[in-house]
Amino acid sequence: MVLDGKKCIFVNFIRIMNTDIIISPVDGLKLSLIYAEPEGTPRGIIQIAHGMCEHKERYIPLMEFLCKNGFAVVCNDHRGHGRSVKSGEDLGFMGKDGWLALVEDLKAVTLWAKDRWPGLPFTLFGHSMGSLAVRSYVRRYDREVDGLIVCGCPSDNPAKGAGILLARMFGRIKGWHYRPKILQKLSFGAYNRPFEKEGWPSAWVCSDPDVLKAYHADPLCQFVFTADGFLNLLLLMKDCYSTDWTAGRPGLPVYFISGAQDPCRVSDKALGQAVQAMKDRGYENVSLKLYPGLRHEIHNETRHEEVWADILSFSMDLGHVTGRKP
Repeated sequence: MVLDGKKCIFVNFIRIMNTDIIISPVDGLKLSLIYAEPEGTPRGIIQIAHGMCEHKERYIPLMEFLCKNGFAVVCNDHRGHGRSVKSGEDLGFMGKDGWLALVEDLKAVTLWAKDRWPGLPFTLFGHSMGSLAVRSYVRRYDREVDGLIVCGCPSDNPAKGAGILLARMFGRIKGWHYRPKILQKLSFGAYNRPFEKEGWPSAWVCSDPDVLKAYHADPLCQFVFTADGFLNLLLLMKDCYSTDWTAGRPGLPVYFISGAQDPCRVSDKALGQAVQAMKDRGYENVSLKLYPGLRHEIHNETRHEEVWADILSFSMDLGHVTGRKP
């Protein structure tokens, strides 16, 4: 089925979920995206930046919910993920300075969305690796968005410098497409220890067994990053947490949301430091909400309804903050 020349991949209760391709302004890579729009003028726009080793289709249920409540929603596959690759060998591969290209790709999607739905309040939502990317985004382009949601935030890793050196070593010796399992273990090996009895290799991701079953059966989720991918991931973290920048838009609302059992946050103290880092950059409206009992993918958890409602409420409030309403 097609609609307005775009391939239909999913039917939601408002309109058809559509696909499109945009060209990265950095290197011409074809970026695959999906979008949903309600009938009539949307009340706002929400752009989603997904996490590491996953893809945009995993956000369709959330996108449906937001669209049902009047928002236009768009999500692209990051370079090295989903369908934003030249071949399967490029899963987990971003290319030289790929971390910065990923940020520029997100801006290109923002401009695409603003061109399609002009003059509306704009929420940027980033999960996990996407939460690093959206903070590097606002470091450069915070005037492009009206609100930022930081979901499943990885706390700053003090060993990232050593990880960068290791990734570069593997890349130069083994090749940049080499997949170093030692870096995978060092990065994520400890995350699943509290949940090992559940039998899933990545039970730390979510407590919902149906979500975990689909996640572990999905080849677009079950791959190891390349040396290049790990290098760019750590460079993205380094950029996100660096201290050499200040807010261009101090009043930008920044909302951190996290599962209280998410090992990615490391600890409540470390997560608090991530929140404080945004305040230290000069953002004056930064808040945090922890969800007891929830793990990393709070938007996919068994109690996701509360999370979805909070994302919706934050985005609806931006219409009052900005004064831009349909």
